[in-house]
Amino acid sequence: MTRMRTEPDAGPAASWSLVVPLKPLVLAKSRLAPALDGAARARLALAFAQDTVAAALACAAVRDVVVVTDDARAGAALAALGARVTEDTPAAGLNAALAHGARTVRTARPRAALAALNADLPALRPAELERVLAAAAAHPRSFLADAAGIGTTLLAAAPGAPFTPRFGGPSRARHAAAGAVELAPGAVPGVRRDVDTPADLRAARELGPGPHTSAALAALREAAAPRASTAPPG
Repeated sequence: MTRMRTEPDAGPAASWSLVVPLKPLVLAKSRLAPALDGAARARLALAFAQDTVAAALACAAVRDVVVVTDDARAGAALAALGARVTEDTPAAGLNAALAHGARTVRTARPRAALAALNADLPALRPAELERVLAAAAAHPRSFLADAAGIGTTLLAAAPGAPFTPRFGGPSRARHAAAGAVELAPGAVPGVRRDVDTPADLRAARELGPGPHTSAALAALREAAAPRASTAPPG
């Protein structure tokens, strides 16, 4: 596990610690199975996470990113981008992983502002994320609904506020019922567009995915293209 720094919290310009959970790549993106085999899904899942983490780290409001994962390959790739990686020692599902990541941050910085962020936001833009976090700063606890209006892509807890993730399925309703404020920061399509299904992937491509996802998609298209015949003419 990468050690967290224990310096005082940063100022408002870079005040948020983001926790990004990522399941083992061999288990990721099962709902893309109708369109892609296991190796392709793992490749895309890693690319999604790389673009998510890179965009988050480029956001002026973000101090650091903690990735919770047991996948050694993904951990190494995301650490190379500048993320702090911790093992999913609870191994008890998504919300337990997020709580573990939050404890990792707040053990070092008890009053850290925290936000859980999905790992599958390939069209994430730093400026859009900054708008969402600026809106979140006005509330003790808040969340952003996904593009479908059913799930959640970001859950925020201001300094001193409890971090109580309720991700999975209809998490928008669960986070609202738990007292978190739903954010309405304007048009932030990249922060809302997570990818679970082939339709989601098409929508993310229309928004314009980051370089890692773009490269992975290009490689998959090339691999699927019919090979030109090498037989001599005649």
